[in-house]
Amino acid sequence: MLSQLMVLFGFFSLVLVGVYWVNRAVTLFDQLIGDGQSALVFLEFTALTLPSVIRLVLPISAFVAAVYVTNRLMSESEMVVMQATGFSPFRLARPVLYFGLVVALMMAVLMNLLVPASRTQLALRSAEITRNITSRFLTEGAFLHPSDGITLYVREITPLGELRDIFLSDARDGAQSTTYTAKRALLVRGDMGPKLIMFDGMAQTLRQASRQPGTKRLFTTSFADFAYDIGGLIAVQAPGVRRAAELDILTLLAARPADLDAARQSRAVFLLEAHNRLAQPLLATVAALIGFAALMVGGFSRFGVWRQIIGAVVALIVVQLVNNAATDLAQSDARLWPACYLPVLFGGALALLLLWQGGRNRRPGRAPAAPMAVPA
Repeated sequence: MLSQLMVLFGFFSLVLVGVYWVNRAVTLFDQLIGDGQSALVFLEFTALTLPSVIRLVLPISAFVAAVYVTNRLMSESEMVVMQATGFSPFRLARPVLYFGLVVALMMAVLMNLLVPASRTQLALRSAEITRNITSRFLTEGAFLHPSDGITLYVREITPLGELRDIFLSDARDGAQSTTYTAKRALLVRGDMGPKLIMFDGMAQTLRQASRQPGTKRLFTTSFADFAYDIGGLIAVQAPGVRRAAELDILTLLAARPADLDAARQSRAVFLLEAHNRLAQPLLATVAALIGFAALMVGGFSRFGVWRQIIGAVVALIVVQLVNNAATDLAQSDARLWPACYLPVLFGGALALLLLWQGGRNRRPGRAPAAPMAVPA
């Protein structure tokens, strides 16, 4: 039974990872290739997102594998034979428990080693690419939209990096919009981010008239040079900032003030991330046990075990709802970090209850009393 679980777990994991990864790759393709990045950068980013995708898929694969194997054993009457020999549901659940612990070990390695490392590298590469302004903004002869309400056009880029004939429209403010035109411009890096220095240009501002509602007025201003801050258009993570998801578990558990200030996150977020890395792998074990235990409830039916399967899915959804509530609770207060383990305890208790109910339903009753002889 354990070998069947592992084989089907590998199959379902491969299929689900492929589906999730393709979905993620399409989004990355639009972002990276659309911003002028190469195919190698796209492949690198998709590879770095793979550990996070696998982490999401493993509990689902464990649940589906447990349900599929149990259903097949019941349909082929192998489970009936094992129960007839005296095996209780708790005894039959041992291979599922071992299987769930193996999956939990895989998730623990992912969540504590591979996922933080991949997220750290992904953040570094994202910052490098974002700081490469040329690949995102310097595209001559095309209207670019780096942010909502922003339109940029450059007619020509010289070999020295000078921009010729600039058109920049800023309509982020609903009350007014400003259009900048300049004969030439340069992109420079400042302390607070990149800036666009425009020369020999004009700014045209279309603003709502204060005394005449519904009427707009146009203001024009000529300038010899003008600096436009485009750092706000690029979501760059500040140097030295490492989020909680990128740190190791010992740093998260210590939650030193210096680390909290560097990550710009609260102690509750640090403790939530650390204890989730310990508790979430066990949810894969719980998911496998719920999938097995739910199918052990109820007797034989010629319509199959669809009701039990639906019940297992509903039970898994309830566990996920408890997990969401526990996450919100632990994130609100650092002292409530034990709430991270509530979904595991709840799911484990639910699996034990289902196993007990399955054994109770199959417990043989007393033999009926022999009929009394009626005297003639």
